[in-house]
Amino acid sequence: MKNLMKLTLSAVAVLALPLLSFAEDGRSIYGADNRLDYFEAPAAMQTLSDSVVSFWKSASVEAANPGGITLKTMKFGDRLGLCPGEKFREQPIGAFCSGSLVGADLVMTAGHCVKNDADCADVRLVFGYRVRKSGEQAVTSLPASEMYKCSKIVKRFLAGEPGSTNPTGQNLGPDYALIKLDRKVAGHKPLPINRSGTIAKGAKIFVIGHPVGLPLKVAAGATVRDSSKKGYFVADLDTFGGNSGSPVFNASTKKIEGILVRGDTDFIKSPAGCTTMATYEQTGGRGEDVTKIGELAGSIPKVTGEKSTTEYQSVDTRGLAPAAPLPAKQISFQ
Repeated sequence: MKNLMKLTLSAVAVLALPLLSFAEDGRSIYGADNRLDYFEAPAAMQTLSDSVVSFWKSASVEAANPGGITLKTMKFGDRLGLCPGEKFREQPIGAFCSGSLVGADLVMTAGHCVKNDADCADVRLVFGYRVRKSGEQAVTSLPASEMYKCSKIVKRFLAGEPGSTNPTGQNLGPDYALIKLDRKVAGHKPLPINRSGTIAKGAKIFVIGHPVGLPLKVAAGATVRDSSKKGYFVADLDTFGGNSGSPVFNASTKKIEGILVRGDTDFIKSPAGCTTMATYEQTGGRGEDVTKIGELAGSIPKVTGEKSTTEYQSVDTRGLAPAAPLPAKQISFQ
């Protein structure tokens, strides 16, 4: 059963983990591989991408003078032993989750990306980790102003943890977190959300984030397969571990419909002994799970242009105790 949490990566150290461990974690390509680099995406999607943020362990972000930071990465192909010709194999990896700016100092992500106060203290959120132009390398040296720290967890929930419940007959549920940053974000605008909290089966959607810790990718050409689940919907998005926390947008309205949290197998070992990406027919596989935005919309402040402004408040977090065993795995390279 592949009801698995999206693979979480950390580039703190390079360890030789069994390839089969990846074969049991979540991500998939459905039909054609729709992932695009930032510079390849349409202008409207580039604008949205400017408010998507990558998550790093503190040890993976080094200070650089004057007033800059350097991201510690490794080559995707080398780290996973990818087969020749695999997409993006020459690019760096290092981020472990993704998120989106939804308030002046508020970022939305998956609940399994930041579980407790210790995780909050250790995470660094970085804007601008992407490939800006064709032929250029990914941006891994940035102004320090593009890096933010987690000040506190405003709200968090992960179905399956102590104190959480799922509807009768449903094994999985929502997975989300809202994080207050150490200061207001400059140069990036909060993203709009679908405040109705509903989305129909067949709706066209796309996702923006950092699959496997790669520079920012946009993946469109997806639809909602099943919107009947309580707290989440299932879609055929081309996502990997590292996409956890990525905002999923409605292709028509460009508003956030949810948060990418789980999916099917990411990688498999080829007959040649190298690692390749798992692929399915467009309607195949188990699909990718997306927490419905309605689960936390009431805690997200309204953006400019909406009828009124609702300030978010700190609330009691749920599930901050160590997680009980889940039908999922979260792999760290530490």
